[in-house]
Amino acid sequence: MSKHKVKIQTVEKVTHDTICITTEKPENYNFKPGQATLIALDRDGWRDKKRPFTFTSLPEDNYVEFIIKTYPEHDGTTDKLLDVKPGEKLLLFDIFGTIIYKGEGVFIAGGAGVTPFISILRDLHKKSQTGSNMLIFGNKTRGDIILKQDFETMLGNNFINILSEEKTPEYPHGFITREFLKASISDFNKYFYICGPPAMIKKLQEDLTALGVDKGSIVREMF
Repeated sequence: MSKHKVKIQTVEKVTHDTICITTEKPENYNFKPGQATLIALDRDGWRDKKRPFTFTSLPEDNYVEFIIKTYPEHDGTTDKLLDVKPGEKLLLFDIFGTIIYKGEGVFIAGGAGVTPFISILRDLHKKSQTGSNMLIFGNKTRGDIILKQDFETMLGNNFINILSEEKTPEYPHGFITREFLKASISDFNKYFYICGPPAMIKKLQEDLTALGVDKGSIVREMF
């Protein structure tokens, strides 16, 4: 397994529990939008504690960016990332990931599951190839919606939100159910990119198959 030591350039807050970290980009470190790597902190006792995170920058950028949902109650790498500062070092490892853009479709994400889609949609937007792609994004509250303005700019009315723990006139309330999918999507003869917790992925696969989506058109990633 390759290992690259990189310096943190910036650390910024995205939501109340999500941060954006940019670092130096290792030479010849090439990824495709949607892919990820393992990250560890270059600190004593933490160099072997690797966690997977998705690249949210574009492959041609001269830096790498990660948008990371933090869990302060956990005593792990994600928790420790809350107090990293510019100038500190991270360790990046090999590139991996199963979510690669295959064609226009519907992206469905729960919470931090949206991160593989950020680079894909940014790449399409930069190339003016967003087309009819749609993002259905499930969160607990409005404050949990990552990059809300960015997605609105890129997707317009094809950016659909649903909140499970907050009722507001702005968005539907509940979960991404079969009924919600049927009401939100007019054509199921396309690609479906799904990312989220295993239970969510399992249920979405069942629902999409029941709605007529070919199993070969479902691209998934669990976290």
